[in-house]
Amino acid sequence: MTTHHPLAVIGGGLGGLTLARVLHVHGIETAVFDREDSPAARTQGGMLDIHEDSGQFALRAAGLYDAFRALVHPGGEALRILDPHGAVRLTEEDDGTGTRPEVDRGQLRDLLLSALPQGTVRWGRKATGARSLEDGRHEVTFADGSAITTDLLIGADGAWSRVRPLLSDVLPAYTGISFVESDLWEADVRHPGSAALIGDGFFLCLGDEKGLLAHRESDGSLHVYAALKTGEEWLDTIDFTDPDTTKKAVLTQFEHWDDGLRKLIADADGALVPRRIHALPVGHRWPRTPGVTLLGDAAHLMSPFAGEGANLAMLDGAELGQALAAHPDDREVALAAYEEALFPRSAASAAESDANLRMMFGDDALAHLLDQFTARPQHEH
Repeated sequence: MTTHHPLAVIGGGLGGLTLARVLHVHGIETAVFDREDSPAARTQGGMLDIHEDSGQFALRAAGLYDAFRALVHPGGEALRILDPHGAVRLTEEDDGTGTRPEVDRGQLRDLLLSALPQGTVRWGRKATGARSLEDGRHEVTFADGSAITTDLLIGADGAWSRVRPLLSDVLPAYTGISFVESDLWEADVRHPGSAALIGDGFFLCLGDEKGLLAHRESDGSLHVYAALKTGEEWLDTIDFTDPDTTKKAVLTQFEHWDDGLRKLIADADGALVPRRIHALPVGHRWPRTPGVTLLGDAAHLMSPFAGEGANLAMLDGAELGQALAAHPDDREVALAAYEEALFPRSAASAAESDANLRMMFGDDALAHLLDQFTARPQHEH
């Protein structure tokens, strides 16, 4: 069965939902197709710092800024940096004057979903391919056997976008960094030592071309990333169905680190999750192609080391929505204006992300990191 939608968004992440909300504010109907079976199909990840000139701008454009402020995690902008011996090298408290408040990704997604008309998002629609039709229209097929046609196709479907091949044959490449993610639940009660080590906000420890990164979550848990500069195949050598085996494998990489730091891995609750970090080339772009464009990771996937991924996706969605609203009778003009701003902005952020990756997993990483933080005013952290 094939249905037609004047404007279709593939992907119901933060970028796609922001676009749909901004269009709704301007009276433009949108159909969003997401691969998940429901909004509750999986957890949405950890804390996000929402930047003033991108994520917060997008939320204002969506008419949701005040509702967003009600979700902000108090204390979330606090920062602690340690060395591998467990010595504290930098501490900053959250005094409420920061410009990058922390919010739970899942709560932010729920906020955007709740602000859309019922039925805007079609769940359980995993895109399998897209092709061009006549007159700038496109067809998208789904794993359930259904298909849609659309006059305007927006690929907001992430790193391995099924829409991107319409515009570019470039694929994300492995960056050389792999994560193993874990959680410590009810940290203040069950893991008080680790809770004190992490503090109230964001935590970093770097050395030996590896690192431990962590956030205190809004539910009182600690979300920990063991980050390693390693071959792409290393994660395949670990049996992630067995948490104890996984912990041992990861701990061998942190053999000479302080015991308190190692406990962030050794005491993890539940399953540990492997994640390879991929990125599109810095400056990825495509020629203007009628009836289709990209936003978020589909357009400019980058490593997380500039903290820009979610913020840029939301900004993309907001600016695309505003462009389409400003040019209701000429969508090609709208898409051209959107991409003209998108390409240089995303290239700058991708370059920053790449430079930070090289710094954080290179020689004297901790010294360079401390220099970077102490050189900036606290409210920019």
